[in-house]
Amino acid sequence: MSFATPFMISGINIALPMIGAEFGASAILLTWLSTSYTLASAVFLLPFGKLADIYGRKRIFLAGTGLYTVASLLCALVHSTEMLLITRVIQGIGAGMVFATSTAILTSVYPPSERGKVLGINVAAVYLGTSVGPFLGGVMVEAWGWQSVFLANVPLGLATVALTVTRVQGEWVGSPGDTFDLAGSAVYGVAVVALMTGFSQLPAVRGAWLILAGLVAAAVFVVRQGRIAHPVLELRLFRGNRVFILSNLAALANYAATSSVAFLLSLYLQYIKALTPREAGVVLIAQPIVQCLFSPLAGRLSDRIEARVVASTGMAFTAIGLTMLTLLGEGTSQAYVIVCLLVLGLGFGIFSSPNTNAIMGSVERRYYGVASSMVGTMRVFGQMLSMGTTMILFALYIGQAQITPAYYDRFLVSTRTAFAIAAVLCALGILASLARGRAHALEGPTPAGAR
Repeated sequence: MSFATPFMISGINIALPMIGAEFGASAILLTWLSTSYTLASAVFLLPFGKLADIYGRKRIFLAGTGLYTVASLLCALVHSTEMLLITRVIQGIGAGMVFATSTAILTSVYPPSERGKVLGINVAAVYLGTSVGPFLGGVMVEAWGWQSVFLANVPLGLATVALTVTRVQGEWVGSPGDTFDLAGSAVYGVAVVALMTGFSQLPAVRGAWLILAGLVAAAVFVVRQGRIAHPVLELRLFRGNRVFILSNLAALANYAATSSVAFLLSLYLQYIKALTPREAGVVLIAQPIVQCLFSPLAGRLSDRIEARVVASTGMAFTAIGLTMLTLLGEGTSQAYVIVCLLVLGLGFGIFSSPNTNAIMGSVERRYYGVASSMVGTMRVFGQMLSMGTTMILFALYIGQAQITPAYYDRFLVSTRTAFAIAAVLCALGILASLARGRAHALEGPTPAGAR
């Protein structure tokens, strides 16, 4: 699934213009096709991380993979934008279950001395999916339509279930005696939906009200977590654990800065440069290929060198690449775009696995599920912030109109502004990464079947 989910996400970015043409969807509605999936993942990541610690990480992973696979099939069968949005939400729930457990399972199996290497390989699988997604997605969209991108997930999901059942032995349970805080999870979900939906609706007044409601719900959630015996989110993980806090903040900043790059460049290449989906996919493949190559190396380095050094170096390259993208225009060459993507790929490939290694190594093994879900939560929150910023800029510069030649100038201004904001966020992430201090692994692997 580390390959399948990013394959689908990157493939969908290529398919968006065709989906928009078939359903007559506006630029903002097209953005919601990406955002709805991410929002659902964000709502369910943390609760399922806790459920994985209680009932078993492998069990939740299998259930999530099955749900994701079924939802992918349903996405390909719908005949309206509204139904596609609903099935994307279901798909996001399944993805949340997978994201909450995959890193925890790997961390449970391997000792701290090999954790960076294994996480690097896992991240490389993610980037491999992201790499082939734009190209194969472009080929499939042109040959068989946008539905083919969703259908490709079905055999991948079935294969994952089969391999997990037959090859992954044992189960890993971190907190078998805990109870699940359903009420707290519901409040958390309300907070996430209100905050992210409100942010996406700015600068409208209703957006500000939703953000206020989300902040109130978040405050209620935090207070509740501090008072109950078995919280969904262990607040003690944040008390005096500078590595855990700042590593998560660095991840949030990095994903918020980079998650909309493929979306914006896909639109730029197809609308401004008049490339076909397949041609745009060939250009976009440059970034994840570099990420795939450098992530295992960075993971191994983080087993020997402090994560803050490796990860901060990666974020510096990312900031450079984003700054270069602020110069995009109608006359920008494809070669320049590819160079920007190569720099971004180098930066993110160096950053991701060392930062994840630092997060997982800073907590006790009974909290691996929650820590893994926090890794995923920072990713989807960053993606939501990134896409939310894009939606705000589209609303300010383009409104509800479709992206036509009459709006190309406004589209370019909004795109350059988005990249400038992303570069600033990345610079702030570098500060958090450098300030985290030394990372220390707390415990070794959990034996298979541990209860």
